[in-house]
Amino acid sequence: MTVDIQYVQMATSEAMSTFITEKLNAISKKYDWIIKANVFFRIENDPTGNGKICEIQISAPGPYLFARSTENHFEKAAVASLKDIEKQLKKRKGILQKH
Repeated sequence: MTVDIQYVQMATSEAMSTFITEKLNAISKKYDWIIKANVFFRIENDPTGNGKICEIQISAPGPYLFARSTENHFEKAAVASLKDIEKQLKKRKGILQKH
């Protein structure tokens, strides 16, 4: 699986890149049919302070899987998006095994 990480209108973070790559590699060991992961980090102006956005798009057999979360820290947003992606992957695995 290849992982592409993009930081939209912000500075890159080696720590976040390492963190998200490790987590996605762990997920790809469970689901070996994942082809590619695109990760986007962006900052949104939000008066409540929850302007840190993490979007993850997974390329796998069937339609793309997508998760987006907005939190006050990028780490929290990444963990929330990863949890959503894992739920979708479990559901997709159940569908793929039936056929």
